[in-house]
Amino acid sequence: MDVNGKGRVAWERDGADRAEGTQLLLDACIQASVPFFIYTSSIAVAGPNSYKEIVQNGHEEEHHETTWTASYPYSKKLAEKAVLAANGSTLKNGGNLWTCSLRPPYIYGEGSPVLSGIVNRALENNGVLENTGKFSVANPVYVGNAAWAHILACRALRDPKKAVSIQGQFYYITDDTPHQSYDDFRYNMSKEWGLRPDSRLRLPLSLRYWLAFLLETVSFLLSPIYKYQPPFSRYLLTTSNSVFTFSYKKAQRDLGYKPLNTWEEAKEKTVEWIGSLVEKHKGALKKKTP
Repeated sequence: MDVNGKGRVAWERDGADRAEGTQLLLDACIQASVPFFIYTSSIAVAGPNSYKEIVQNGHEEEHHETTWTASYPYSKKLAEKAVLAANGSTLKNGGNLWTCSLRPPYIYGEGSPVLSGIVNRALENNGVLENTGKFSVANPVYVGNAAWAHILACRALRDPKKAVSIQGQFYYITDDTPHQSYDDFRYNMSKEWGLRPDSRLRLPLSLRYWLAFLLETVSFLLSPIYKYQPPFSRYLLTTSNSVFTFSYKKAQRDLGYKPLNTWEEAKEKTVEWIGSLVEKHKGALKKKTP
């Protein structure tokens, strides 16, 4: 899951501004005669559009598309459409611009800003992890594998034998990380360091969804005079609590993609990195102690 801040609510203009930035990069490539453009998209452009929607081992031919106007999925969708539409454009030197798009899910691993934020908040909360995605089923991808897919896409676009089938296409980039809920994933990555799930009862998901709708309405009504950002949104609740997984078979077929890191390797590296966050937190506490 790739989110733009914690529960941040934004409107279509924000997404349009970001898409225009991607268009400027495409225009720069054309003027500078750069022949290849690989866009890092997200499964957010595919949905989910409802927490009741179920997609398991989805693939590119199913043509899932988000209907959200929240900043992150909306901007990603517009930008990806611009990138794929630019495929075949004539460059200033008379050549052509060839493009493709990669759609990773939630990216985890060393340096993950989302995961580090979750861990640090848990450490500030006596080791209790946030309970936000109990009902989800997701297949996150390790950062090293997501990066490897970009290298393979670049090589494939430069290979005349492979390029024809790749140009103008998008690919889901996942790996062999076990499918599990976001809450279970975070716990499995951090339990070695004493972090634990929140055992408190929460409001039913349907009630939280309608509460988010009311808060978004208040935000919209206040927008002319005050910028109010609700603590959570319908979009965040939906993406955090949906069954939404995808296969990397098309990337394997066209790009020759195979995860560079096994699940065991990815987990070991991530757990070790989380341990460094825990030790850093302990060090900070010692400095505060008189």
